[in-house]
Amino acid sequence: MSTLEDVIEGKDYSFPVEEEAVLEYWKETNAFKEQLRRSEGRPEYVFYDGPPFATGLPHYGHILAGTIKDVVTRFACSTGHHVTRRFGWDCHGLPVEYEIDKKLGIKGKDHVLQFGIDKYNEECRSIVMRYSKEWEKTVKRTGRWIDFENDYKTLDRNFMESVWWVFQELWQKNLVYKGFKVMPYSTACNTPLSNFEAGLDYRDVSDPAVMISFPIIGCSLGASLVAWTTTPWTLPSNLALCVNPDFAYVYARGPEGNVFVVAEARLSEVPGAVNKRKGGSQGSLADGWEVVKTVLGKDLEGLRYKPMFTFFEEYKKDTAFKVCCDAYVSDESGTGVVHQAPAYGEDDYRVCIANGVVKKGDDLPDPVDANGCFCHPVTEPFRGKHVKDADKDLIASIKNMGRLIDNSRIVHSYPYCWRSHTPLIYKAVASYFVKVEDIKTQLLANNKQTRWVPSYVQEKRFHNWLENAHDWAISRNRYWGTPIPVWCSEDGEEVRVFGSIDELESATGKKLSDIHRHFIDHLEVPSRRGSEFPPLRRVEDVFDCWFESGAMPYAQQHYPFENKEHFESKIFPANFIAEGLDQTRGWFYTLMVLSTALFDRPAFQNLVCNGLVLAADGKKMSKSLKNYPDPNEILDQYGADALRLYLINSPVVRAEPLRFKEEGVFAVLKDLFLPWYNAYRFLVQNVKRVELDTGQAFNPFSANRGSKNVLDRWIASATASLVLFVRDEMDNYRLYTVVPRLVSFIGQLTNVYVRYNRSRLKGKNGTEDTLHALTALYDVLLTLCKTMAPFTPFFVEKMYQNLRRCLPDGGETEPSVHFCAFPEPSLDALDCRVETSVGRMQGIIEIGRQIRERNNKALKTPLKRIIVVHPDGLEFLPFQICV
Repeated sequence: MSTLEDVIEGKDYSFPVEEEAVLEYWKETNAFKEQLRRSEGRPEYVFYDGPPFATGLPHYGHILAGTIKDVVTRFACSTGHHVTRRFGWDCHGLPVEYEIDKKLGIKGKDHVLQFGIDKYNEECRSIVMRYSKEWEKTVKRTGRWIDFENDYKTLDRNFMESVWWVFQELWQKNLVYKGFKVMPYSTACNTPLSNFEAGLDYRDVSDPAVMISFPIIGCSLGASLVAWTTTPWTLPSNLALCVNPDFAYVYARGPEGNVFVVAEARLSEVPGAVNKRKGGSQGSLADGWEVVKTVLGKDLEGLRYKPMFTFFEEYKKDTAFKVCCDAYVSDESGTGVVHQAPAYGEDDYRVCIANGVVKKGDDLPDPVDANGCFCHPVTEPFRGKHVKDADKDLIASIKNMGRLIDNSRIVHSYPYCWRSHTPLIYKAVASYFVKVEDIKTQLLANNKQTRWVPSYVQEKRFHNWLENAHDWAISRNRYWGTPIPVWCSEDGEEVRVFGSIDELESATGKKLSDIHRHFIDHLEVPSRRGSEFPPLRRVEDVFDCWFESGAMPYAQQHYPFENKEHFESKIFPANFIAEGLDQTRGWFYTLMVLSTALFDRPAFQNLVCNGLVLAADGKKMSKSLKNYPDPNEILDQYGADALRLYLINSPVVRAEPLRFKEEGVFAVLKDLFLPWYNAYRFLVQNVKRVELDTGQAFNPFSANRGSKNVLDRWIASATASLVLFVRDEMDNYRLYTVVPRLVSFIGQLTNVYVRYNRSRLKGKNGTEDTLHALTALYDVLLTLCKTMAPFTPFFVEKMYQNLRRCLPDGGETEPSVHFCAFPEPSLDALDCRVETSVGRMQGIIEIGRQIRERNNKALKTPLKRIIVVHPDGLEFLPFQICV
């Protein structure tokens, strides 16, 4: 006859074990697919999942982002939407190639060619899904509902074909060009990186900081310009010096007769030239030093100087080795004189082009090979050495020439390769570029059409990134990726860009089952100029994997070859995406660039951006340092619900960093879930007692539901207020306000309602009053299950499976809490006066406890009386309170 099943004591309840039972229940009932089936025909809520690499295991950052995605999409489904959730995999690019390079001992392009691109790419293919099962297991264990069977992979033929279409569209819009540009370059991976990739891993490093002299040719004073650099390895390729035209420069003679030319504001940096005052400020000239003359930087323009090395002396002797002027030169560091190596610096290249030192399109002095080692015409002892390793020998050589003024070291922030964790260099490379600068106005306008949470990431960080964006290098001279579909003649006069497999098959007469490099590199396309012209061959480049992930809205649908009408009318743009703060320069950026270039609209409407999860000591989580607990161990010990709430009830959901602490997860379990469970257990115990006493089944939906009890009215009103609040905040994607309110409500439920109603619930005032109290508690717990379902999917499912036994049909209509609609608030129950009054009661109790503590009065010591003074004369409702 009992409606509710017995529940065990809280101390015996294992949240992880019960979660495993819920997982089994979902599996047996195919709950996720059933939810999708039940919601068919509803308005589509469109969610795009950013693709992770499956070459590594999921970490807390992935779990955090996955939890946010799961919360939002579960909520969308509960509020009347159909939500397709497809998992995606990033299968191409450096992360995969780097693993194969380590496995096979490959050191560069020559090794790959010797091994064979076909074998190399198939090795890459063999590992791309190495950890897919571990990913699926962890994702499901965290309670996230997402479709792994209908996933998308960037290596799929259809996905790659849509990427081709995107590129062809950009080409036809004149938004793509092949250019020569100084870019961040990974010598370990033999490839350039985009600016946002270079920004992913900055480290404080110690580098040489040298001052060297460049004797001015024909100077009556025998003066030398003094330049400062932290990259001595670029000096063999020096072609010019640059000064600021508006700065004052001094000719300063030292005790030994040497005359040095530096910016007046930087003379103190020349060793021994200026007396240092206490505190480090600049003082007077040191003994033996004098300023011979002072000129403006523009007066130095055109002066010729003696080059440091002679490797390129003949090559550029007519245009190089002269002083140029440009306002980018700063007086905040160095000497105010900057050496120019156009192959290794963006400003260097720009200044040398503007001053005729080199011409656009000319070969640049670049004696550094793909592996970052010096090559011809650089000679021994530098040739064959990695440029960073050659710094010491270069400095020694400069010292032997008598041109080393100062040799020190500097600690500064320097970019590292995000994949190989090696220092980047800046190097001029040929690449295909998207003309981001041409669409900057549209990008900024489209950014304003989106909603970001928190908003400051959109309005500051992302806006600033867009405002300062440069053209985007989208090609990589690599192997495992979507090949760039460009076929070119030997003379470069004829270029064909293919936007589909059909187009290429028609042009070559070959059927293609795969379009990776080793399947199409050999294909030749006949010249349209006639048979006397040689055929066109494919360029070597492949797409940067960021281009592929930015194309995922179209490529996952095989657009425009399939689903064209469905895509354009229903699933673009996305209603919602979410990833970490680092993606402001990654996936968020590439999505915005491609959607703007293709359709002049953003690819998404709403975005939740989370911060980074750090180790407890504030450092980046590191497998080698073992400075964080294994996520699977946390899940096994505390359960997924506790981990989920810990993460989303933290600063990380406001895009701030979180120092992950295991004790924080335990605190969620102890302070929130156990009291919540105990309130639920208390309900079950007393329902069973009443049923035993009355011989009637508990029916919380009986006609006589009205209660005049103040606390019953309060908890009903508080529940309605909670539902209204959660609905409004979730509609605006403010998870960081929702969870604290939920946590506070559960505290009120357990610490106020259950505690002060304990005697009523046990039957002190008779059966009718007990049933009122039990019904009120049942209503709250059932509503809380439905409200919290997106956040704590396991615990509320377990509770709902018991509570639904009291529903009119035994819950058969909605056998899972995740099939239930988000609760509608009972507006009739709203009573601000009651909520305010109980809030005042809680405040009085808390103040009373604080006064007891200050006066060392035990809580159990009775007070004769208490006087409450309040300024607004609020009418208090009758309560018995213990302070």
